[in-house]
Amino acid sequence: MKFEETVFGQLEPALQKAVHEAGYAKPTPIQEQAIPYLLKGRDLIGCAQTGTGKTAAFMLPILDHLLRVRRPRHIGHPRALILSPTRELAAQTAANVKVYSKYANLPFACIFGGVSQFGQVKDIKKGAETVIACPGRLIDLMTQGILYLDQVECFVLDEADRMLDMGFLPDIKRIISKLPKARQSLFFSATFSPQIAKLAAELVDDPVKIEISPEKPTVEKINQKVMFVEKAQKDALLVHLLEEHPEWDRVIVFTKMRHGADRVNKKLMRANIAAAAIHSDKTQGQRTRALEGFRQGKVRVLVATDIASRGIDVPDVKCVINMELPLETESYVHRIGRTARAGESGAAISFVTAAERAQLKAVERFIRKSIPVDRDHPYHSETGEQAGGKAQEGLPQAPWVHPANRNRTNRKRNSRVSFLGRRQSDFRKRPPNP
Repeated sequence: MKFEETVFGQLEPALQKAVHEAGYAKPTPIQEQAIPYLLKGRDLIGCAQTGTGKTAAFMLPILDHLLRVRRPRHIGHPRALILSPTRELAAQTAANVKVYSKYANLPFACIFGGVSQFGQVKDIKKGAETVIACPGRLIDLMTQGILYLDQVECFVLDEADRMLDMGFLPDIKRIISKLPKARQSLFFSATFSPQIAKLAAELVDDPVKIEISPEKPTVEKINQKVMFVEKAQKDALLVHLLEEHPEWDRVIVFTKMRHGADRVNKKLMRANIAAAAIHSDKTQGQRTRALEGFRQGKVRVLVATDIASRGIDVPDVKCVINMELPLETESYVHRIGRTARAGESGAAISFVTAAERAQLKAVERFIRKSIPVDRDHPYHSETGEQAGGKAQEGLPQAPWVHPANRNRTNRKRNSRVSFLGRRQSDFRKRPPNP
């Protein structure tokens, strides 16, 4: 099926161009089912987890509406509001919005706690038509008279079950009370308890109901390992592994953020390792050249973010390395699936700090197996391994490691444990590391 014959072909041309450039060729099931209804202005209840393509399913119709129905901009009065439980999910959604609106003049703002509000307020005052927000900072800005919700036409409550788990129900009800009654409301949750169902009934009107199961993990042929390391030593460990294993002639390195991809790319280049970075700030021409160089073997290491990794289908990728674990557990499977293609085997290594233990446990629950720990490298962090009480003794070592290279020092380093998904009030008490 041609691109223009898919549901993406129903979007405004500016959105079609951006989506096509981003590598969206075939809609996911939730995109296929939800986009036609949302373009008609229907409310929706979606039972879908992250990793199913739901962000594009709700953001593309919202941006399409903002383009089709133009209105004068009023500073501090957004037309679309996406409510997210955590700053990480809000930032990821905002990164997607940036990609989708590349050719559309639709300013947006992403607001969350734990950082100065100055830059966020600046984006709002530029006339943001879409606001992606966490409840705590949103209420702060409403209280200060910086943001008003009286002109919101499209409202999304994303990961509602997680919101309730984190104790945001009073904040959610307070925010909903400030919204216009005449609006389009979209409600997403991975699970539907009676409390979730009650909240959904209060939010939507005559909704379309869509239920999508996440992609099942298939990782049997991938040799997965975890390497515990301090955050400051991750770059050095990456260079060490690449220098120790010249047989890895095609490697993909994943980072969470665009600036992280650029930083890793520069480190590798300084170590005389041929590398290229692809992320949403790169032009389509830059991405194409990077991928072509990777396919031809001119580039040994491709450094990518999750959003820019769409369309990476390169054979004979020897190893995938996660500089940080992804925020969405399903993304882990998508990442490591870049190796072990066409029946081949492959390796996947994840660098994990003490602060990432909660994410590691979530990944292991999702793939239904414990990932073996590789301690045989010079940057092993005993603190990282012991955080959360998980010491994996007796697990097999990676086959590429030789006993002669084993690190026996086991130096302890201090590491502050933090957890994703904590309340906004916690962010105010102790801002996370950038």
